[in-house]
Amino acid sequence: MAVSWARDRATLFYLGFGLVGLLVVALGFGVTYAVPMVRRSFSAPWFVHLHGASALGWVLMFIAQAMLVRERRSPLHRRMGQVALPLALVIWASGIATATWAAQRDLPQQGTAATSALGGTISGLTIYVLLVVAALTMRRKPDWHKRLVMLATIQLLWPAFFRLRHLLPAVPHPDVTFALVLAYSPIVVAALRDRTQSGGIHPVWLYVGSALIVEQSLEFAFFDQGPLRLFGQWVYAWLT
Repeated sequence: MAVSWARDRATLFYLGFGLVGLLVVALGFGVTYAVPMVRRSFSAPWFVHLHGASALGWVLMFIAQAMLVRERRSPLHRRMGQVALPLALVIWASGIATATWAAQRDLPQQGTAATSALGGTISGLTIYVLLVVAALTMRRKPDWHKRLVMLATIQLLWPAFFRLRHLLPAVPHPDVTFALVLAYSPIVVAALRDRTQSGGIHPVWLYVGSALIVEQSLEFAFFDQGPLRLFGQWVYAWLT
């Protein structure tokens, strides 16, 4: 049976996901970043602020691009898309600088957990950039392009989901509940939506999305252990 992937071109799904992502950013980083900044109880190097601003810019661009697609304003959509890779590289570089600064700050109290977190951040941001590159490579195939962009955005948003633990401290195992189950649940939702709407699950969700969930699950299961611990220590020594 042939599957039509074009049916969702002008639906609210991608726009809705972007708005939910923006809400999660506001809630997650509001309590750990925005409010402390207003109260002047938080200070950090310039690249920390650059990382936050560029990551927020990505989410806002995702929302704007989804709106442009709905309005069928393809030329403006393509022009705006030209900043996607430069913006992703700024997020990548500033994110690594931020994670290195955080590892230096936390190392005396957390030990190798701090360097392991640095290694996980680097791998996560690198996967995000690779997904952006894949999305741009597939821009002439809209069904692949938009799903890869959404998958890249899902990958970028997991730190915001993880910070929801500060708003809901009673939830057990927040690293699993927020940063894994909740953060990557949009992949499952999108796959089920494809199945219901188009009669089949798109390969982006079936293969790339599944691989991403497996990779993240392994990172959580073996955090600060074995090769992952060694990778974090090695990259910390190299960066500092």
